[in-house]
Amino acid sequence: VCRLVEMIETETILICAGLGLFLMMVPVIYRIIKGPTAIDRIVAVNVIGTKTAVLLIIIGALFDNVSMFVDFAIAYAALNFLGSLAASRYFNRTRPAYGHESTGGKN
Repeated sequence: VCRLVEMIETETILICAGLGLFLMMVPVIYRIIKGPTAIDRIVAVNVIGTKTAVLLIIIGALFDNVSMFVDFAIAYAALNFLGSLAASRYFNRTRPAYGHESTGGKN
C-alpha cells in the first residue's frame, strides 16, 4: 500500500512538472508570432525545443523507460541546436545587423 502511494505521488509530480513546462511554452509562442526580429523568433523556437527535450525525459519517467526517451531527447536537442545554428548563419549572411552594412562574410 505504501509503494502504491509513492507511485501515485511520483506520477502526479511528473504530470504537474510536464504541464508546467507546457504552460511555459505558451508565452514563447507569442514571441514566435510577433517577433519583432528573426533572431527573436529563432531563440523562441530554440526555447521550445529545449523544453520539448525535457518533456521527453518526463514522459520517459512516466512510462518507466527513461533510457529510450533520453536517446530521443538527445537526438531532438541536437537537431534543435543544428537548426538554430543554420538559421542564425542564414540570417547573418542575408540581413545586415542594425546600423551596419553587410560585408557578405568578408572582412
